[in-house]
Formats: sequence, C-alpha cells, structure tokens
Amino acid sequence: MSLIGGLGMVASGDLHSQLCGEQHMAVVETERHGQIVVVRMNRPERLNALNHEMRTRLAETWTEFRHDDGLDVAIFTGTGRGFCAGEDMKESLQRGAPGGQRPAIEDPFMSGALEKPVIAAVNGYAMGGGFMLVERSDLRVAAREAVFEVSEAKRWLLGGYNHGHLANLPYPIAMEMALGFRFTAERFYEVGFLNRLVEADQLIPSALAMAEHLLTLPPASRVNTVHMMRQMRPTPGAEMQGLAAAVREHRAKRDLMEPRGSFAERRSPNFRGWHKTHHRYRSPSLDTANT
Repeated sequence: MSLIGGLGMVASGDLHSQLCGEQHMAVVETERHGQIVVVRMNRPERLNALNHEMRTRLAETWTEFRHDDGLDVAIFTGTGRGFCAGEDMKESLQRGAPGGQRPAIEDPFMSGALEKPVIAAVNGYAMGGGFMLVERSDLRVAAREAVFEVSEAKRWLLGGYNHGHLANLPYPIAMEMALGFRFTAERFYEVGFLNRLVEADQLIPSALAMAEHLLTLPPASRVNTVHMMRQMRPTPGAEMQGLAAAVREHRAKRDLMEPRGSFAERRSPNFRGWHKTHHRYRSPSLDTANT
C-alpha cells in the first residue's frame, strides 16, 4: 500500500519486517514517509481489539521507533471501521482474568519513555483501552465518523475518573466521560479534545501535514517542548490514587468477569454490586483510604 499526501508515492511495509529482512502480514503494520512513520493497528475483523499479540507488537514497534535516528514523528491509526475497540474480551475470558495480558517488554508509548511526538489519526471506534491510546498521543486528528467511549464504568465498576481530569475538561463533561457515555468526534472537537476534524479520506493527509510542520521545528525545540508539555499535564495526586485503589476493592469481585461473559454470550450483564447490601453506603474516603 502507498499513500499520497503531499509527499508523493512512498513504499510501505512492516517496520519490524524491514529491520529483520522479513515480509509478512502483521497485526501492526508500519509505513515510512521520510522521517515520519505511520503505525497502523491491523485486526479489522475485531475492530483492532488489543489482544496479547497486538500489545506485544505495539511495544516492539514503539521501541524500534524510539531508537531509530531516522524517524522523528509517528502517526498512530487503525485499519477498517475501528481505531481500537480496547480490551479483547474473548481473550480475557479464555485467560479468566480481566484487563488483557501485558507484553513482556516495556511499551515506551504507554510508559511515557518515548521522547518523540505521536499524532493519533482516529479512523473509527476508539473505545476503552482504544480511547486511552488516543489519550496518550500528543496531537489528534479524527474522521467525522469516529466514536469515542471511556468504557471502564461498564467493565471495571470504577469509572474512568481521571480521564477528563487529564484532558483538562470541565467537571460535567469529565463526569459524562467517566460514566461511559459515547462521544462523537464533532463533540470532542468542540470541547477541545481533538485538534482537527476531517473527512475520512483526508485523515492521513491531515496527520502527515501536522507531522511535516513538526519537522520544520529545530529538533531540540521539538523534543524539549513535547517533553515539557507532557510534564505539565494534570495527574491525580497520590492521595487520589490511594482512594481509587480502595474504591476498586469496594465491590463484588465476581462482577469483574461478568461484562466479559455477557459479551461472549450476547446477553445483558447481571451485576451483583456488593457482597453485602449495606456496603454500598460505606464507600472509602480520603481519610480511610490513606491511613
């Protein structure tokens, strides 16, 4: 495949395959455009859900990008109707544990160790863990058809309390996100979560244009500015993180796997909520959680 976006015709392929001298279809594909790399999740039949293989390949790809002196900017996108549907719940059911199996190696994109800017080009559904991938990016372009959802409230029993805070969004919008409401790309553009809103056929060209602008900046200026901007992002303090850990334990543990089971069986979930009914009125507080 090749793309035309003001850069002319360029060859594409899998970055790992190029480095290792192999060619094969992969769950993560890459295309080099000079100093720019397009990283594309490629499980369209599963809306690019994050199974263990994809998590591992992403970790490898981001590590290769980080250490490649010829690459300075990445564009992160997906194949098909989905950017990323998040956790592969069928795999979680097979493992008998929620959340997905983490790769054996560090993923510098997720850990924050990646010093180079990443532009998310959101082509479709960005749900749960897929939304979190968008959240980790530095700049964001979305097709008008894209749909976003913080899914934790539907699966983890503690909603995504921190996502709206990280995005500097007003309290009621952050609450809407945390409670699992879906957002259109247009709505997210209006509240400032997205930089660009474009037609689907302009998604990659628009992201490439943003990447080309970044390459006009002095290298140290680009790297240092991205670093400082990331350091200034809001984060929940230690007390809030302690409270969140306590709140996550405030539930019936069997309910963790219930959304996965109901998804696989195509039925409505049957949540228990708490082991004992009166526990619902005894949520942890900052005082009790941090003593």
